[in-house]
Amino acid sequence: MRVAVVAGPDPGHAFPAIALCLRFLAAGDHPTLLTGTKWLDTARREGVDAVELLGLDPTADDDDTDAGAKIHHRAARMAVLNKDPIAALAPDLVISDSITTCGGLAADLLGLPWAELNTHPLYHPSKGLPPIGSGLAPGTGLRGRLRDAVLRALSARSWRAGLRQRSEARVGIGLPAADPGPVCRLIATLPALEVPRPDWPADAVVVGPLHFEPTTHVLRLPAGDGPVVVVAPSTATTGAVGLAELALATLVPGEVLPEGARVVVSRLEGPDAEVPPWAVVGLGRQDELLAKADLLICGGGHGTVAKSLLAGVPMVVVPGGGDQWEIANRLVRQGSAQLVRPLTGSTLTAAVQEVLGSPGYREAARRAGAGVADVADPVRVCHAALGAPA
Repeated sequence: MRVAVVAGPDPGHAFPAIALCLRFLAAGDHPTLLTGTKWLDTARREGVDAVELLGLDPTADDDDTDAGAKIHHRAARMAVLNKDPIAALAPDLVISDSITTCGGLAADLLGLPWAELNTHPLYHPSKGLPPIGSGLAPGTGLRGRLRDAVLRALSARSWRAGLRQRSEARVGIGLPAADPGPVCRLIATLPALEVPRPDWPADAVVVGPLHFEPTTHVLRLPAGDGPVVVVAPSTATTGAVGLAELALATLVPGEVLPEGARVVVSRLEGPDAEVPPWAVVGLGRQDELLAKADLLICGGGHGTVAKSLLAGVPMVVVPGGGDQWEIANRLVRQGSAQLVRPLTGSTLTAAVQEVLGSPGYREAARRAGAGVADVADPVRVCHAALGAPA
């Protein structure tokens, strides 16, 4: 089967797309990745065919202050630009990242089936949940259910506005206003990060996290025999700022951390300031780091969180915007993390000491990671959606 996988250049979306391409390759299929130029050579080094996704740079006509316009109208423009490059690949299936929605629109223009890749839990609204993004647990009792109903009614306006914008965008490029939708939705998360809902879509399948390490380099831990604390600042533009700097200034072994503790700041760029001898900063394989870690401090991005749970490592989460608040609260309710907001030296210290000193957090993280045994194979799901042999 020939597959075109469309994703934007943000690491939280490009990396899962590369991981999915590698899964198709391993199954004997022929995937091609369409993404930003930054990651094309990275994908090609892994043996994945990769071409530039056109139109990523905003134009004067794009309104980035309007989330619906940013997602749908820019996607329509990009769908037209990428229609011919996708057609040239002769794919049997197009897989479109849930944020980079141009892939689905281009597939509709070409009359091709397409699947939606969600690199996080399912964020569609539900009649049984409070609005996604609120971070709230489902209400209980009459008062709780009433609260959720009121919040759903308020958020439904934005959802309906988004559907109208998508219909307008479709009509603007010659498609019918009604969106037939994907043949399946790949929900690339762990079951522990999902919330039970009474209206789970029949086309949505949990396929487990899709992780890709952009480097083979392994960071060497500083000398010491105490706990290892990994700090992974958010790569999203909505992430909290200053996390790495505050961690290095605050988490001093023998004062805040136990004697012999080590701190590793994992990020795409190297250090931009002096690093103390008990710490290391730079790009290294996060899976290797988390295999040795006792605690992860992160922004709450789904990819990093899922890696930590798969490694059975508890977390201190400092969420920024976007879906980080939602994920952070789900982790707290699941028992594997402490949430820090606002971020100060004292709040970070208290949370780190609480998680390191309480084995229940690690036990909860291990339970969550074990849920990967219950997920479906995304390649098989896609084959089945097309009626093709698995």
